[in-house]
Amino acid sequence: MHRILLRTVCFDFPPEAHDAGLAFWQAALASGATQGRHYPEYHVLDHPAALGPVFVQQIQDGTSRVHLDIESDDVPAEIARLTNAGASVVAEHRSETVGDWTVLRDPTGLLFCVVTAHDDDFSERAMTVGG
Repeated sequence: MHRILLRTVCFDFPPEAHDAGLAFWQAALASGATQGRHYPEYHVLDHPAALGPVFVQQIQDGTSRVHLDIESDDVPAEIARLTNAGASVVAEHRSETVGDWTVLRDPTGLLFCVVTAHDDDFSERAMTVGG
């Protein structure tokens, strides 16, 4: 048994669309933005009109898209649960500064990430899953 929480929305834009996408989502969610220190390709929207964090990421190539982050207190168990449900692992990332994350693709092709839970309210908001 472990716990999960859908936490973060991330707008991914290639370089030619990044500035316009960032400006639009700042206006749409009535927010400022702070560029990431460890990962400057990310901007965190400051106090957006949203239930959870909203990021804008500059990707190297591809088309604009949205991806979601699922937090878990047992990332390997959550990845196993999701791959059993039909997801596939795309990439694994390790970072001492911001924690680890795994990029997955759902059965329809949408990307999402599984990340280690770290926010104070995780325990009260998360749902228990697994057998």
